[in-house]
Amino acid sequence: MAIILITGPSRSGKSEWAEQLAVQMAARADQQVIYVATARAMATDAEWCDRIRKHQQRRPASWQLKEIPVELAHLLTNAAATDCYLIDSLGTWLANLIEQDDEQWAHSQQQLLQALAKTTATVIMVAEETGWGVVPPYELGRRFRDRLGHLSRLMGELADDVYLVTSGYAVNLSTLGQRVRGITSSSAEISRPI
Repeated sequence: MAIILITGPSRSGKSEWAEQLAVQMAARADQQVIYVATARAMATDAEWCDRIRKHQQRRPASWQLKEIPVELAHLLTNAAATDCYLIDSLGTWLANLIEQDDEQWAHSQQQLLQALAKTTATVIMVAEETGWGVVPPYELGRRFRDRLGHLSRLMGELADDVYLVTSGYAVNLSTLGQRVRGITSSSAEISRPI
């Protein structure tokens, strides 16, 4: 069992790196790869459908697909040790819940973190980096950026490895970096069993 977080900007190669890791890790552990799509297909958006189609074409035919726009915690709670989940992406999952007020969001986030801490499956998560640009001029954009940044940081606390992918290169931050301490959220107190 392993938890991997992959983060980076748009079109950086995050998904491709996650797919490469899934192939390697599943082969080593004799696991079935289950691709978890958090996006909701929108037939009226041709560009979005094209993005989804490109992701589908890259994936091996042997991989299972689960479309889980909201219930990630439930999925991980029921995951088996024989599974390798590739969740793409946390930003889209968050966007599906963006209308939640702060209390509801804290509960959703806590449920996901607890499920992740207890799962026996291998989990590879892709998260977008949104905070490196300008501060969004509207409240909903700031809420998304801040929630995703905080969620990624909490996920990083649980992860065995955290990768930053940018310009087609993956860097393992877990081996090169030093963990920043000081999260004050109760979510940070969630730890994985030994």
